[in-house]
Amino acid sequence: MSRRSSGLMSIWAEAQRQQQRQQEARQRALTQQQREQERQQRAYDRDLARQDRERRQAYRQAREAEARRRTEELDARMAALEGLLVAGCGAPGFRTSALERPERLEPFNPGHLGQPVPMPDPNAYRGFGNRAQYEHDWHAAQAAEAQRQQQLASYRQQYDQWAAAALADVHRHNAGIGEMVTALREGDPDAVVEYFSAALYASTAWPDEFPHQIAAAYDPGARQLVLDWELPGFDVVPEIKSVRYMPTADEEKETARPVTQRRNAYRDVLAQCVLLAVRELFAADEFGILESVALNGFVDEHDPATGHRAQIVLASVTVGRSVFSGLRLEQVSAVDCLVDGLAGQLSARPDQLAAVRPGRVPGDVGRGVVSHGGGDDPDLFEMDPIEFEELVAELFRARGMRAVMTTRSNDGGVDVEALDPDPISGGRIIVQVKRYRKTVPPTAVRDLYGTVQGAGANKGVLVTTSGFGPGSYAFANGKPLTLVSGEELVELLAQHGLRGRLGGGTSRPAAARGSGGAAAADRPESHNVLGMSWSGRVALDVCALVCDGGRVLSDDHFVFYNNPRTPDGSVRALEPTLADKAALRVAFEELPAAADRLVLVAAIDPEVNPDADLSQFTDARIRLADASGAELGQLEVSDGRPGETALVLGSFRRRTNGDWDFVLGGKGYPGGLEALVQEYGIEVA
Repeated sequence: MSRRSSGLMSIWAEAQRQQQRQQEARQRALTQQQREQERQQRAYDRDLARQDRERRQAYRQAREAEARRRTEELDARMAALEGLLVAGCGAPGFRTSALERPERLEPFNPGHLGQPVPMPDPNAYRGFGNRAQYEHDWHAAQAAEAQRQQQLASYRQQYDQWAAAALADVHRHNAGIGEMVTALREGDPDAVVEYFSAALYASTAWPDEFPHQIAAAYDPGARQLVLDWELPGFDVVPEIKSVRYMPTADEEKETARPVTQRRNAYRDVLAQCVLLAVRELFAADEFGILESVALNGFVDEHDPATGHRAQIVLASVTVGRSVFSGLRLEQVSAVDCLVDGLAGQLSARPDQLAAVRPGRVPGDVGRGVVSHGGGDDPDLFEMDPIEFEELVAELFRARGMRAVMTTRSNDGGVDVEALDPDPISGGRIIVQVKRYRKTVPPTAVRDLYGTVQGAGANKGVLVTTSGFGPGSYAFANGKPLTLVSGEELVELLAQHGLRGRLGGGTSRPAAARGSGGAAAADRPESHNVLGMSWSGRVALDVCALVCDGGRVLSDDHFVFYNNPRTPDGSVRALEPTLADKAALRVAFEELPAAADRLVLVAAIDPEVNPDADLSQFTDARIRLADASGAELGQLEVSDGRPGETALVLGSFRRRTNGDWDFVLGGKGYPGGLEALVQEYGIEVA
């Protein structure tokens, strides 16, 4: 007889099976989790390896691109040297008209002062008790309007005085040019030398780094101009031929240019320079003054025979107009043309300063030799500090003022005190002198302003051998301060018969300086930040246009919400800080050479405020900061007006010495940004 198992054993067995299944499930889950972690780790390792490969590849590509860029720069440099004569022949000849100053002045722009104060509308004051409020507001508006008219009249008077003085200065300058032209037509030797020296200096055919030292004399009997003209040194030809990145060593390998190739290239450059200088002189002869030119090309180097600094002649030629005019310079081999075609002389080893015998030299003419550049004018950088301050004081005396130097101790930051006797615009002038090679910081301008206020003077003048940045001009704007840069100082000295040059560079003759811009001073500022802020809740687009006169250089040089930067990156939009509502980054030194102004505009954002106008655009200002964010100054701009939806805030204008100054705007447009940019030459579809 069989015995049936109890129910407890079945339950226990089932529990054991359930426990076993759960344990197996946990084991499977743990195994799956481990496999997933291993898979993720392998994927992470692969991603790290991929990123590392990409970084190494990107690094290598960047180094290779930098090596290619350097090689391309070297190739472009050599191409420019090889095509120097051809490019120079395409430049127009210099003319006396280039020395004249245009009689164009900035028109009077009253800005917000040109808008009458609106009178209160009596219909808006109907009702009991509003009569007194209306009379109060009416009298307040009348007082504000009277103040506006008084300010407008004062502003107009200041403008008229400035315009009259500016026009008188232009007339004096042009009258002097007219006298020089008369003397030039008559063959006056001094006028001839001054004019043709200006022609060489003003020529756009010469690279900026080429020297411009000259000594010249004119023989009226032979109608021959005899001159010594400085040539570039051997280092003008790049020593490096190409650059290649070596990934195994992680370094750039420079391939030297063969010595023979470099020497031949240098001889060709010297020959091109001589031919181009003669071409520039004959091309500038609009009155037929020159029958021939005798030119000696020299380098200012240490003489290998003596070790002393000397002018070593490496090329020489004498050529008549009729012979030279028969040449097709664009097609010639410069060396063959100079040596064989014109029977000139050219050093066989100019790299070793092997000199040639010069032809006729300026001293042989028998008249006074006029020199520009080199060591003839005193170097303002090397001048004794006391002598330099005395030179500045002498400049003020030459301008009809009484000027004295202060004592060296306890001068309170004053180097020269001048007294202008003019009963209207004159008064006591505080002069500070800064012999800097780099840009004068805005703090120096602020210190001068404090000195002027503390001394109770009428005006402050800061004279430097370098230049000023936008921050300095921003601070000086609207204050009784005048900033005189190094280039302007050299020009003023020459205008008043005083002498001075800036370092190893040359001091241009007065005629040449009047005809063109000067090189910008060495400025350490990499860029500036223009922060825009205003009262009112109206949303605005702040834009910039890089212009030549009143025309934008191209559509790509209009920086706005759809084009946040110029092609070269010199102007770009920035995210504003908490202190600003809009911001722009501007590298003034990197702006295109063709640009002479940066125009700042503001327009209603049609998406945010489609029905708004600029009546709420008040208390506006531009905060000028340096690259580190330190504030350099603030520029006030005009308030907005009802009915207008776009406004020109102002513009930075390039001065003749390369500095940038701010000019207040104020012109409004009811047609918005579209109407504004069309006036600057941008076509809107």
